[in-house]
Amino acid sequence: MFTFTPLTPVFGARVEGADLRCPLTPEQAREIEDAMDRYAVLVFPGQDIDDDQQAAFGENFGPIEGTRATVDVHKQRLANTSINDISNLDEKGNILAADDRRRFFSLGNRLWHSDSSFKATPAKYSMLHARSIPPEGGETEFADMRAAWDALPDKTKAEIRDMVCDHSLLFSRAQLGFDDYTGDERKQWEPVPQRLVRRHAGSGRIAVFLSAHIGRIHGMPKPEALMLIRDLTEFATQPRFTYLHHWAVGDLVLWDNRCTMHRGRPYDDKTYKRDMRRVTLSDVAPTLEQAAA
Repeated sequence: MFTFTPLTPVFGARVEGADLRCPLTPEQAREIEDAMDRYAVLVFPGQDIDDDQQAAFGENFGPIEGTRATVDVHKQRLANTSINDISNLDEKGNILAADDRRRFFSLGNRLWHSDSSFKATPAKYSMLHARSIPPEGGETEFADMRAAWDALPDKTKAEIRDMVCDHSLLFSRAQLGFDDYTGDERKQWEPVPQRLVRRHAGSGRIAVFLSAHIGRIHGMPKPEALMLIRDLTEFATQPRFTYLHHWAVGDLVLWDNRCTMHRGRPYDDKTYKRDMRRVTLSDVAPTLEQAAA
């Protein structure tokens, strides 16, 4: 049995009694998934695991995404293709040069987003493990999109409930002025449609499916659409809906992309190494094929 201690009055919990080096029993996996439906973000401290053990933990909860969403995807330092390299390190393990396009692209992780919302079938869970961290900064902040929906005015709920948005990595990076792509990258990240409001399957609660990857709302002029998304994001990321995680080496944080957003926080990435590794699980289907909210 695990112990779950809430991190905020709204969402998030710290998990005690877990050793992720050991395979989970079906009962343990169910206990974690039930806790995820309640808390949406779980922190597992002190996990001394390797890439294979992290991937094995992820496989308890669904299929692992098969593609890495980054520029220069051929330049990889991690052999296990199930692991996304969320670091400031090049393929040799050195700190990325200040003008490396991979560094500029990864700055987009500091925008509020939901992982893989730019894929036809977006992400279910993500699990990020800290291998090395900078002496200050580099936190990860989470926001509960179910609590945000609950707090929206009824008029706004009625206005946005049936909206469909287009998501793409091209849209989020354009906010930073980044447009240095190959033709294959542009083709890979063609916009995909997603519901703006969705029902979270595990809890039955409704969530706003926001992300920096949104660049259009169907049937709405683009300036008006982007202003609406900006207003909704500002509302949904108020302190009352958020949790800021201060990392320690060995922390593994598991979160549900279907009902949260997150963002990385600044640190001196030109001086200090930050080695973080993520496993991402696919959801069951595109949001337009899932039950409407």
